[in-house]
Amino acid sequence: MSRAGARGSVMGMDTRPPGAVRAAFLLWLAAIGAGAFETVLVVASGEAGGGAVAGVAVRGTVFVVATVLAVRMRAGRPWARWALTGLLGVFGTLSLVVGPLSWMLSGNSPVAWAAAAPALDLVFAGSRVVHVAAVLAACVLMFVPAARGWFRPPAGSLPPAGGPAQPRRAA
Repeated sequence: MSRAGARGSVMGMDTRPPGAVRAAFLLWLAAIGAGAFETVLVVASGEAGGGAVAGVAVRGTVFVVATVLAVRMRAGRPWARWALTGLLGVFGTLSLVVGPLSWMLSGNSPVAWAAAAPALDLVFAGSRVVHVAAVLAACVLMFVPAARGWFRPPAGSLPPAGGPAQPRRAA
């Protein structure tokens, strides 16, 4: 039975991911949903301009890859945990916060901006805060002590010296 979607136990052993891993998975889905919502807002507002199709294609690809990685992470694949952390937790977060941080470091006031911003901009900013918070929380939860064991090979599954790795979990 695949551990990815299993419920309950097999021979008395709990086959569900630990709570921290399940929570991280849901946070990744929330981040992906927030990113998709932001994409819709930008396209609907007309701010995407002539590059809308390319932008949507790139972001759509990122969303699909992120979803696949999140599913693999939930199934206990350590490479997926590291890929999510590096690609989206580090580089993805930087791509989301560099612009706003540069804007603030240039002397602009977020409070003054918020007081004068149109409703659509406030909705976008709120979504971006949720997006970044979900990514950062998911990254932390994937590495808490309660989650670490889920990403280790089960005892006795180490391959013989020079031999192929044994499959661990179906995804």
